[in-house]
Amino acid sequence: MIKFRNVTKTYGEVVALKNISFEIDKGEFVFITGPSGSGKTTILKLILGEIVPDAGEVWFNNINIAKVPAKDLFKLRQKIGCVFQDYKVIAQKTVEENVEIGLAVVGITEDKWTERVEKALKLVSLYARRSFFPAQLSGGELQRVSLARALVINPDLILADEPTGNLDWDTADEIMGLLTKVNKEGKTVVIAMHNKEIIAKMKKKVIKLTGGKMASEKII
Repeated sequence: MIKFRNVTKTYGEVVALKNISFEIDKGEFVFITGPSGSGKTTILKLILGEIVPDAGEVWFNNINIAKVPAKDLFKLRQKIGCVFQDYKVIAQKTVEENVEIGLAVVGITEDKWTERVEKALKLVSLYARRSFFPAQLSGGELQRVSLARALVINPDLILADEPTGNLDWDTADEIMGLLTKVNKEGKTVVIAMHNKEIIAKMKKKVIKLTGGKMASEKII
């Protein structure tokens, strides 16, 4: 599903990734880990096509992402749901409206919104709070809104960037349980994370980066 082939990415004089190669198969649950500045978020941005490599190739579903015209990137992103550490919800919109944004962004017609949003909110146990505003929700609930927005487009791949970074241990455990459930339903899950305790508990495939280079790749 995802292939990095000798990928290098720099920001000015800063080398974010250097000659990185790995593969992630469909249906896998993978952590990308390493200290701050090791290149974790850069990998996610490359998969999304937000940036392109300076050298090497990034493939998703047999498509070389760097070769996709900017006007066609939205088609690729219809297959990718994103979950962020800072939730990225809109304060003036309800839970339901925030999830609908995910459908609007990828161009799903409005006649399909109601059924999809209901299904996504029920999956993350937020349907009863669909009319609430973000200020009325806890951090864990906000992260579930973010996850529902990622799931509502029915993606092949879920990308999560430090999805538990702002959460207490019990709430983080709950979010990881939801991501595990999503993975068991057939979706590939890739998480950028530095929390060693959560990674050790999950016992999934881990790609470890150090200074933009591959340090190891293993299942723990």
